[in-house]
Amino acid sequence: MPMFSLDSLITLIPAILIAITFHEYAHGKVAALLGDPTPARHGRLTLNPMAHLDPLGTLMLLVARFGWAKPVPVNPFFFRGDRRRGMLLVGLAGPLMNLVLAYLAAFGLKLVVGQSLLWQNFFKELLFINLALAVFNLIPLPPLDGSKILANLLPAESAVSLMRLEAYGPIILLVLLATGLLSRIITPTVLFLLQLILVMVGL
Repeated sequence: MPMFSLDSLITLIPAILIAITFHEYAHGKVAALLGDPTPARHGRLTLNPMAHLDPLGTLMLLVARFGWAKPVPVNPFFFRGDRRRGMLLVGLAGPLMNLVLAYLAAFGLKLVVGQSLLWQNFFKELLFINLALAVFNLIPLPPLDGSKILANLLPAESAVSLMRLEAYGPIILLVLLATGLLSRIITPTVLFLLQLILVMVGL
């Protein structure tokens, strides 16, 4: 029996591409607005999904409904003003973009309720994928966005200690996934945000 039906892939794949692409574009755009040319130089200031896909992270989104994209390279030495504040804003940009997309997806779902089943399924996938991507990336574990946000809120010494975990971050994430702890962390928050957004749009 196939893991995915054709109908589910038709709606899931575009939802994943949109969520990943806008997430990474938001990181790059904020960095560029702060004066950093690095994202553009690496071809990442684009809405072309192929520039942002990480094979393993995309597979995780397909299978587990949470995952990651290829990180946008950023050089805070180009930032105008406070560099730590700049990195905080860059780190926040991706998850915030996903929350905006989740709200828009919920609004789109409201518009098609009782109409095309294909569009209903697409907006449901877009809503859930964006919420899962936002929540997953806010986990304060390197190399996820949450670690960059937390590192730039902590005192400098504590931030250095946190970023030393970066070499072990993927291993820790795999352990959390294998033990089911990752789902226990992500799922309640996603469901809370889902209910909140549905209430906000009147569904």
